[in-house]
Amino acid sequence: MSKFLKVLIRIIILILVTAGFVYFFRDVILKSYNDNLQKFEKTDLGNIINEIKREVLAPVPLNVGGQSNQVVLVRSKVIAETNIQRYNNGMLLPLIENTMLNQAALAKANDMFLKQYFEHISPIGVGPGDLVKTYSYDYVVTGENLILGNFKNEKEVVQLWMNSLGHRANILNERFTEIGVAVIKGTYNGQTTWIGVQEFGLPLSSCDQPSLNLRDQIDINQSQLSQLSLQINELKNEIDNTNKRSPEYNQLVQNYNQLVNNYNALVQDTKNLILQYNNEVNLFNQCVSG
Repeated sequence: MSKFLKVLIRIIILILVTAGFVYFFRDVILKSYNDNLQKFEKTDLGNIINEIKREVLAPVPLNVGGQSNQVVLVRSKVIAETNIQRYNNGMLLPLIENTMLNQAALAKANDMFLKQYFEHISPIGVGPGDLVKTYSYDYVVTGENLILGNFKNEKEVVQLWMNSLGHRANILNERFTEIGVAVIKGTYNGQTTWIGVQEFGLPLSSCDQPSLNLRDQIDINQSQLSQLSLQINELKNEIDNTNKRSPEYNQLVQNYNQLVNNYNALVQDTKNLILQYNNEVNLFNQCVSG
């Protein structure tokens, strides 16, 4: 091959690259990037939240009996004694009192006296998980301890729970971060007695949810990609119907190449955003699964 021919081939290649090379391979390029983007579809957080296997821990209630007395039990002291047990048995973090769980515990205690039952499931089928949700407590894991009887003080109440493996497990559960308590006096089966309720919880809010702004930006990008794809196809049709020798042809090809470059850059940016979003979803999923 002569030196002149080599130079000529190089010039032709340069012209193709700078003018129409991208255009001639347009379908391959667009398909490649569309396929890659499909592999990075963002995870639907709404489905994950709906599919969370929320855990409810409810050991058999304790009916300990005992003689009626004039002792007055206080919620705050039951919570304090509970946290003392957590500290003494592994130096666990104290449970934080939660108003919604307090309301749920009080409602449970009142309902048991009103309907004369002593079970985790009410006569109309409301369980501990349903109960706390009624008071707007969205949880990953929740637990309920029940006790019925007469006691010397709050320390004895908590100690009796600690003497029972299932109730002890709830009190010392490392996943729980919050607590609500009710201790009220009433009449059960014709006897004056106390009912104590502990509602434990790990709220869904403790697990960082993926950024809504990030998700919205992905949606915006994908909408822009669809618009760019339409513009590219329209320009492609215009180029196909334009005489290659006309002055407009090269300008149309340059415009096409610029659109494709913009499209490709936006695809890469969107892929990065989706990767970041999906990583946040995975971290959230790990949190809720314990």
